[in-house]
Amino acid sequence: MKVSCIKNNLQIGLAITSHLSTKNIQLPILNNVLLVAKNGNIRFTSTNLEIAVSCLIRGKIDEEGEITIPSKLFYDYISLLKEEKINLRNEDSVLYLEAGENRTKINGLPSSDFPLVPAVSAEKVFLIPVDSFREAISQSVFAAANNESRPELSGLLLNFKNNKLTIAATDSYRLVEKKIEVPSELTNETSVIVPAKTILEAHRIFSLFKDFSDSPSEVQISLSENQIVFTYGSTELISRVVEGNFPDYQQIIPQTFQTEARVNRDDLINTVKTASLFSRSGLFDITLVLDPNGSIKVNAADATRGENSASTKAEVSGIENSVTLNFRYLLDGLQSMETEEVLFKMIDGSNPCLIKPHNKEDHLYIIMPIRQ
Repeated sequence: MKVSCIKNNLQIGLAITSHLSTKNIQLPILNNVLLVAKNGNIRFTSTNLEIAVSCLIRGKIDEEGEITIPSKLFYDYISLLKEEKINLRNEDSVLYLEAGENRTKINGLPSSDFPLVPAVSAEKVFLIPVDSFREAISQSVFAAANNESRPELSGLLLNFKNNKLTIAATDSYRLVEKKIEVPSELTNETSVIVPAKTILEAHRIFSLFKDFSDSPSEVQISLSENQIVFTYGSTELISRVVEGNFPDYQQIIPQTFQTEARVNRDDLINTVKTASLFSRSGLFDITLVLDPNGSIKVNAADATRGENSASTKAEVSGIENSVTLNFRYLLDGLQSMETEEVLFKMIDGSNPCLIKPHNKEDHLYIIMPIRQ
């Protein structure tokens, strides 16, 4: 292989692909990125056996070839170079780099040892506005379960129906539902559970291109029986999907309420943060009291630190009501919303509470109470 590239192209390719590589003693090849120069294209590929990412970069190919290189070392070295043009060639399993007066060789591993990333035969393809999708991910992925004891909860549900993509995530203590308008006609309902790690990796890649004026406005999502592919420009992310059934969460969303409050989001966040300083360690409990006289009071008490009662103005309708919540979960939901005001709705202290942006119907957050 003998190629030449500008530094910026190499950096972008490595920024996209090198993130997946982690130290793996049993399979050291997974620490490497696969570099292939073929058919006029230079492609970087990395995988952790569950997710694979590949991208094409521009460059001049004098001789075709391929090699795998330690991705972190490769990225760190390229980032430190001042020269714009970099020449690369490989002999056996060694990559030689020339950039101005710099001469470097990096020991790699044969490309034949790199895991095969199979092509996915797409059965269904959807086009999603990338800005809306990126925003929806940031507003929902935090609610997925962190452990995989119940694999279906460690992923996000993507449901395509009626010109809408609905994203849902839950760890059984809270639930997010976010809807996105999809331009193309969706005739049949399709659902898939995607690992949260995959969704986060897709979000990271989209964010890398956020400030590029020539970035595509849509991401293509392709589904097969057990895999999903996100295609964004010349970048492709392939992942397995989660087997199993996502909980039928619609049945836990309350439809009627005894108390509803409309409140400034930032004011409520600040009030919750103030009270949270006195919540019990490990329980993270605070109590909200919704007062029809026009306030939401937030109380917290800890035997070792003391207690606090804070209050913020709110338009409250219905009966006076109170509920004890995990303040971390409450803040996650409030901070994921972007409207100036939010609606807080509840039945009583033992039923789920609903939070949603004021005057928006595409986003809701459910939080379970802490039972006393």
